[in-house]
Amino acid sequence: MNFNETLKNIKTYEAGKPIELVVREFGIKSEDIVKLASNENPYGVSPKVKEAVANKAGDMYLYPDDSMFELKAALAEKFGITSQNLIIGSGSDQVIEFAVHAKANKNNSILINSVTFAMYEIYAKQVGCQIIRTASQEHDLKEFYELYKKHNPAIIFLCTPNNPTGDALDANAVFSFLEKIDNDTLVVVDGAYMEYAAYKDDAKKIDPKTLIEQFDNVLYLGTFSKAYALGGMRVGYGIAQKHIIDALYKLRPPFNVTTLSLVAARSALEDEAFVKESIEKNFIQMRRYEKFAEKKGLSIIPSYTNFVTLVLKNGQNSTDISENLLKKGIIVRNLSSYNLNAIRITVGTKEQNDRLFEELEQLV
Repeated sequence: MNFNETLKNIKTYEAGKPIELVVREFGIKSEDIVKLASNENPYGVSPKVKEAVANKAGDMYLYPDDSMFELKAALAEKFGITSQNLIIGSGSDQVIEFAVHAKANKNNSILINSVTFAMYEIYAKQVGCQIIRTASQEHDLKEFYELYKKHNPAIIFLCTPNNPTGDALDANAVFSFLEKIDNDTLVVVDGAYMEYAAYKDDAKKIDPKTLIEQFDNVLYLGTFSKAYALGGMRVGYGIAQKHIIDALYKLRPPFNVTTLSLVAARSALEDEAFVKESIEKNFIQMRRYEKFAEKKGLSIIPSYTNFVTLVLKNGQNSTDISENLLKKGIIVRNLSSYNLNAIRITVGTKEQNDRLFEELEQLV
């Protein structure tokens, strides 16, 4: 059977290994597995979220509120915008898909960092779009601008903080860059980890309201999968001027976010204290990774997220180390597919990190 030609050059997105797969492959009990591969919040969700979802479970037979009124109202209040500036997706990656299908095609290109979130490229290739990459590992806005002037891309993706490296741009630098971009180029500012960056360094904090008020060609992305610990519920959002949101809505399928997901996200916004506490714990534990890297002579990319990227020394192989950890029941992310001899590790709880360090001590 023949399929669209564009599929030939698309690699399937490789998600972090689930606990269930490790149980099947290695016969390790699920309670003995430590998953530090997918940047989930290890402290889980607020008790308020669990209660709200349990109370709504009886309505699962009903379609969700397709207007998503309550969640939009809560997000609008949080950011000081209006509901017309919002689109809700099944994860922020669905909003990325909307943006690419609305703007990119076989006759134009997108501009992305050399090492960044894989779905930008995957969605672009689905529409036959050309991919322009920087040479720099971390976002270099001077290089971005040079490539922008040369290729005139339809979309520019700025992932800050960046996945999978963890580095982040200063907000002032992003705003200065945007001032030089023409209005017909869509700039996507992916802030999936922004809650962590804003906590660690105020200079990295990008305010969506200010962003879209100053630039009507910018789409800001946020998610409930990271700091709000709702990875399993799949809720993300895009913030932009109304004309961008209207265009994206033409690509949104009906009922794209479930009833329980909407309730969970709405409830999570009501307990910001719980989220702040988990972020505080994240950076306390991150310091342990920094000390470990220093002790072992490893490079660690300064991280503004809930994960760290350890760049291994010559003679050490990220694939070998990842597989050896997996056999011990510890799941990390091997970055060899990004052409990096590195492993990305979600910053877990104290107990999870204790276990990781115990095993990693023997491998590096």
